[in-house]
Parts: sequence; structure tokens; C-alpha cells
Amino acid sequence: MSNVVVLDNGGGLCKAGIGGDRNPTAVVPNCLGRPSASKKWLVADQLQACEDLTSATLRRPFDRGYLINPDLQKEVWDRIFRSLLHVDPTASSLLLVEPLFNLPSIQHSTDEIVFEDLGFRSLYVADSPSLVHLYEASHRPDGLISKAQCSLVVDSGFSFTHAAPVLQNFTINYAVKRLDLGGKALTNYLKELVSYRSINVMDETFLIDDVKEKLCFVSLNVPRDLQIARRRGRDNLFRCTYVLPDGVTHMKGFVKDMDVAQRYLTLPDEVLSPPVERKEDGHPEFAEKSEDRKRIDLTKTEVTLTNERFLVPEMIFHPADLGMNQAGLAECIVRAVNSCHPHLHPVLYERIC
Repeated sequence: MSNVVVLDNGGGLCKAGIGGDRNPTAVVPNCLGRPSASKKWLVADQLQACEDLTSATLRRPFDRGYLINPDLQKEVWDRIFRSLLHVDPTASSLLLVEPLFNLPSIQHSTDEIVFEDLGFRSLYVADSPSLVHLYEASHRPDGLISKAQCSLVVDSGFSFTHAAPVLQNFTINYAVKRLDLGGKALTNYLKELVSYRSINVMDETFLIDDVKEKLCFVSLNVPRDLQIARRRGRDNLFRCTYVLPDGVTHMKGFVKDMDVAQRYLTLPDEVLSPPVERKEDGHPEFAEKSEDRKRIDLTKTEVTLTNERFLVPEMIFHPADLGMNQAGLAECIVRAVNSCHPHLHPVLYERIC
């Protein structure tokens, strides 16, 4: 067994494992949480094992992508290394993935946790773009990345997204472009949309995270999909239902019918043709009166999603729609490539990871 521990320490998730393994052993939330019905703070995997996380209070060691609470981080790491990986830090080395442009003061705090509090034997710190480039090059020795030793890595995380050119396993720092928008902002935007349209879920971070990960997708043709999303009944291929926890029969939310939710994956060519008019008598499930359709049931435990499924991820391409004065992902990539030597431009555009 390898004595090297690998830790990708993100603002939303910690992914940890043993060097040489193909997949991480533990993927847990990088936070402490206290369920509304409990006075005890739960750490990492304890949160995942908790049945009822409705309106749970969260404390995160990271804020806006950087470590701000070393004591909280130490508690999460201690739980991961000793209880999940079952490793002895004093007999192990640590490969730690840190954010790009990490501040020296934060690096010193990290070193203190690793050596003084946990007692690791040695530490190697890397950034994610260079590791992704190395991974791709080693797994495709005859591929373009290995031959050119050059790639452009798009790293979309919890707090921000980077477009980072990499040359010979080194990230070209002066060419890296950052977009201050990641998974957290998209989850918050989905919270607002669901709360405005149906039921207040502003305090349900874990629940809406689950909705986002299971039901949201990137549209390849937004105008077309917006037309489809305006249709009613079965002609709306994006309409799906997410069942909220009711605290009695089920404590966690789930997708009502995954097959229905994934109909968009096989859009037919004639999808934009006018939908066939159906008489309501032939389909009793759609035979509700218009006034009933508009009436809101405050006791319902289901949320219906349509165009939110692709409009939420679309914000990463159009941050201005969220009121952010920043370039979208496509423009970030172009700016990152243009910051490099012109001879690298064709290779970078051809190999985007």
C-alpha cells in the first residue's frame, strides 16, 4: 500500500485517496453542518450519513475559494485521514491540491496544519491545471497533449472558474483568466428561481445542490430549447418533477421519474415542428382547468422544473445576466489563449480539457 495521501481540497468538496488508486476513497463536503433537529455539529461523511438535512446550518472553512478558518479545516482533514482513509499521517506524505494564486499567509496556515497539527512526514503542493495536464498526457502517450506538451485546462469549481494554459506540466500563471462564478453561485441562482416560482428553498443548500447535479445540463441550442420549454404537457421535453423530503416517508429528495427527466437526451429532428393539438378529454392527466393550473398548493412536496434546467448552467457563459460585470467562459478561454505566444494558439484551442 502506498504511503502517499492525495487530497484535492475544494471549497465545496474534499476528494481524498491513496496514491496509485484510480478513484478517491472519500468524496465528502468540506464543511461542518448542524441539522435543524440537532445541537451537534457533523463533519464530512457524518453529514452525508445524516438522514434529515432540511434547513441545516453550515460552517465552511473556505470563502470565495480561499481558506479563512484553519481550525475548521483541521477538523475536516482529521476526520478524513483518520476515520475514512485510516492512515497514520506521521508515516505518510501528502499531495495537496491548492487554489491558483493562493496567498502566502494561507500557505503558511496550511503548512502548520499539515506538519504541526497532523504530523505529516512531507508535503507536495500542486495546482489542479498542471495535474490535469499530467494525467491526460500520461494516459494518452500518443495523443496531442503528450506530443505538444501543451493544453488549456478549464477548472470549474465551487467558488470560481479558471481557464489555465499549461506548458510542459507548468501552469502559465500570467495567462490564467479567472471567472468569479462557480457551483455555489449556480446553486444560489437555482434556489432563487425555485423559491420565486413554487416553494421557498433558500435555506436548503444540500437539497438544491442535489437538484442541480441530477437535473441541470448545458444546452447546445438555447433558442431551440427555450421554444420547447414553452410547450405544455408531454410536448415539453424538459418538464420534470423533483420530490421534496416530507419528513415522514422520506427524508431526502429524489427525481420522480428519471426516464422522463432524460427525454431531452434524444431530441428528434422534428422537435421544432408545431406540437399536435390534443384534446384534454383524451389525456385526463392534463385535463385540469386553467384556474386550477394557476392555483398554488402551499402543502405540496413536489417541484416542477422546465427551462431552469439549462438556464442555470447557462449563467457561466453569460455572468452579466446575474449582474456580474465579467466575461463569460468562452471569452475567458479566448483571453487566456491570446495571452500566450502566438505559436501556442492552435494547440491550445485544439486541446481544451
